[in-house]
Amino acid sequence: MMRSRWRALPSLRRCLLFSASAVLTLTLAGCTPRQLIVGSIADELATQSQGAENDVELAREASAFYLKFSESILRQNPGHQGLATAVSAGYTQYAYAFVAFDAEQIEARDARAAERLRQRAARLYQRAQQHALKALESQQPGFAAALASPRASDWPKLPKERAGLAYWAAASWGGWISLSKDDPDVVADLPLASRLAELAWAADPAWGDGALTGLLGSFEAGRAGGSAQRALSYFDQSIAQAAGRSAGAYLAKAEGHALPTGDRALFEQLLQQALAIKDQAGSPLTLQNEVMRRRARWLLEKTDDLF
Repeated sequence: MMRSRWRALPSLRRCLLFSASAVLTLTLAGCTPRQLIVGSIADELATQSQGAENDVELAREASAFYLKFSESILRQNPGHQGLATAVSAGYTQYAYAFVAFDAEQIEARDARAAERLRQRAARLYQRAQQHALKALESQQPGFAAALASPRASDWPKLPKERAGLAYWAAASWGGWISLSKDDPDVVADLPLASRLAELAWAADPAWGDGALTGLLGSFEAGRAGGSAQRALSYFDQSIAQAAGRSAGAYLAKAEGHALPTGDRALFEQLLQQALAIKDQAGSPLTLQNEVMRRRARWLLEKTDDLF
């Protein structure tokens, strides 16, 4: 479900240095309002990125501190859209790339441990969704109620600058739903998650170089009564928008279209295309692509079991 644009987490060292300097600033700025300091920290955390990192395990090790520290700052400044987006993205990416993927890898040899990991991933997705929806509600009071209305005329309108926040809300929601098959109350929200993704797409259909379009494809392919042809159209559009830069666009089509339709040749072709992508130096998609290439290699090894 999750085929998101990977905006990786900043290094542990940089976060530690920044947090130390922030505390020092707060100590020295005797008459400076505390909220101004919190706001400046939030601004800095929201703009940090490690997308050019190609060491997946290093990014994983750096993630925990960044997420906890950023979340603590967000709780003090819940209306900060940039930080809410970064925190929601971080928890979603961590759940998908590490926790849920670990569960898939150990499923065959330890089903109980895999289930525990899936439950943990579901909680992380839920956490990400709640942060993003809270921020959307803060920006547009009544947002959640409007989203849940049965009348299309009531649905909220999203400005282009909130498409990313809405994307992470929808993506994390979808991940939470996908791991909560035994919880009908969570699964019942699938139409709302899909609706939110559609509203984000209406605001900025090119967001994330095709990531948002690919998410729509995944929702369409995964919902009961969904149109396989419409999902395929979304997947192909996502690949076109990515213009050969995103391995995730190929994996989305492989797992969302080729696998359920039983097209093994196309499945393998798409995974090979994902593996063939070469990142330019300093590309913000480097870590995202490395995560997806790792998954593509694993899926290729499992092809005989999948078909």
